[in-house]
Amino acid sequence: MIDMTKNPTIELLKTIVSSPIGAVGLIMVIGFILTALIVAVGGGSVLPYNPLKQNVGPALAGPSLQHPFGTDRLGRDQLSRVLYATPNALLVCTIVIGSALLIGTAIGSLSGYHGGPVDESLMRITDIFLALPSIILPISISVVLGPGLTNMMYALMATWWPSYTRMARGETLRVVQYDFIEAAKAAGLNSSKIILKHVIPNIIVTMVVFATIDFGQVIMVYAGLSYLGLSVQPPMPDWGAMVNEYQNYIVAAPWLPLFPSVVVGIVVIGFALLGDRLRDVFEFHE
Repeated sequence: MIDMTKNPTIELLKTIVSSPIGAVGLIMVIGFILTALIVAVGGGSVLPYNPLKQNVGPALAGPSLQHPFGTDRLGRDQLSRVLYATPNALLVCTIVIGSALLIGTAIGSLSGYHGGPVDESLMRITDIFLALPSIILPISISVVLGPGLTNMMYALMATWWPSYTRMARGETLRVVQYDFIEAAKAAGLNSSKIILKHVIPNIIVTMVVFATIDFGQVIMVYAGLSYLGLSVQPPMPDWGAMVNEYQNYIVAAPWLPLFPSVVVGIVVIGFALLGDRLRDVFEFHE
């Protein structure tokens, strides 16, 4: 039980870590975020080796104390390269999820509150985007815009909001049935103020929990687009690109595609576990 008379953030963290699943997920997520922030601020100086420098070790050397993730065919340290790619992953996820949360919540709450022709029009537009495969449309947009991290983010931002819109609409339809909405209307508040002051505050928790779980999905799509060469370009490292570059070494040097894949899996699982725990916590208190 979250005691709201105390610091809500501290109480929420205590509730999360009271479950082994929640604790593991929180540790994974915090580890990912802290690593990304440290590397983003410190750059290559905080890494074991310069991620772009060649011949810092023997070419295709296996994992060792000096190179825990081994080295690639150019003698570059794989651990440094994997860590150096972490800020990009956090940046992409934060911007894509943030924009989808903002746009989806705004459109969904507006649609659910007004209903009628407004709801019908907005939902038909949303359905068009939802009908398209979630990976094909971003790939198509990225190909048109050209490779690069910024263009990839634009592609994902343009295609990621519909599921948030549907979620926000469904939650709004639930909230508008409450008596305090009728009281707000009787008090003379216009629809914009009602949505901002009464609807969105009552659906935002559900939206944030959904976004937390969805972080893992964005990571996977981001890695997939990177695998196809639509993210940062060589010699800059990126998780998906590293898997693509060294997939032919799966027998001769399996650590090369393995470690970037494992890191992607850890981050995805971490957000999934944390999101599931948050969902359990807030459903329990509804």
